[in-house]
Amino acid sequence: MMMNEINPQALPASADVPVAPPEAPMRLLLRRYFKSRVGAIAAVFLLLLVAIAVAAPFIAPQDPYDLTKVSIMEAERAPGSPSTDQKMTYLLGTDGAGRDMLSAILYGLRISLGIGVASALVALAIGTSIGLISAYFGGKVDAILMRIVDVQLSVPTILVALVLLAVLGQGVDKTLMALVLVQWAIFARNVRGSALVERNKEYIEAAVGQGLPARRIMFRHVLPNCLAPLIVTTTNQMANAITLEATMSFLGIGLPQTKPSLGLLISNGFDYMLSNQYWISVFPGIALVLLVVAVSLVGDQLRIVLNPKLDA
Repeated sequence: MMMNEINPQALPASADVPVAPPEAPMRLLLRRYFKSRVGAIAAVFLLLLVAIAVAAPFIAPQDPYDLTKVSIMEAERAPGSPSTDQKMTYLLGTDGAGRDMLSAILYGLRISLGIGVASALVALAIGTSIGLISAYFGGKVDAILMRIVDVQLSVPTILVALVLLAVLGQGVDKTLMALVLVQWAIFARNVRGSALVERNKEYIEAAVGQGLPARRIMFRHVLPNCLAPLIVTTTNQMANAITLEATMSFLGIGLPQTKPSLGLLISNGFDYMLSNQYWISVFPGIALVLLVVAVSLVGDQLRIVLNPKLDA
């Protein structure tokens, strides 16, 4: 795998040039993935949710945050109720501000999914780099970096996020920063474990003997053989990030009211539960559960596909 930089003539004549183990063809992996009915349904449903989130501004019945289109006179209408002017039907009702709940959920889904994916990918980039450096150089570098990771992982994630947002304040960028800071250590720990296995293999030693730069060896030789656990970890952390952001927004320290996620929509409707306006909080809650379950099931099926020993 990517060993074209190694010159076999530079090695002893009796030495065989080792190569990295071949990757499974993508077609084979997809075929194995879709053998599972649950995994296939979860993947299709997740893709549908992603498409809905991306197209939210175009398919939502109204822009729930355009003050020129939202009226307090439409507040707390039950699911299926028509608007005052009879121009639209509120399929999922309206909230206390008169916003169409279906539209609010579509926009909230977009924000929740976007923050979950973005934070997981940024944490992936940071954690992967730190994990590779730790495993490749070892010694004091490994000891220092892993002690930092140990400290990070020893503190409950929700507590770290709450403290960070209490200091940073509300905002999409601040929420993303907090989520990245509580996730990177998980990626670093997982990558280091996989990279340590690869570090002492012959094809890596051959690349080192050829004098290739450490950065090239880490990212072009070691990293490709760590992708399987990384893919699974990334999907799991996306689900965790969505849940954590919803929790923080529900507590009122995550996103502002102008950028409501599903968690904030649940929080906005919580006070109405006792007055029987259940839909204001229940429907966003159902959407959040479906999103997290879909991401988790896809990640679980990927774990089975990328580790054939689990496919019993």
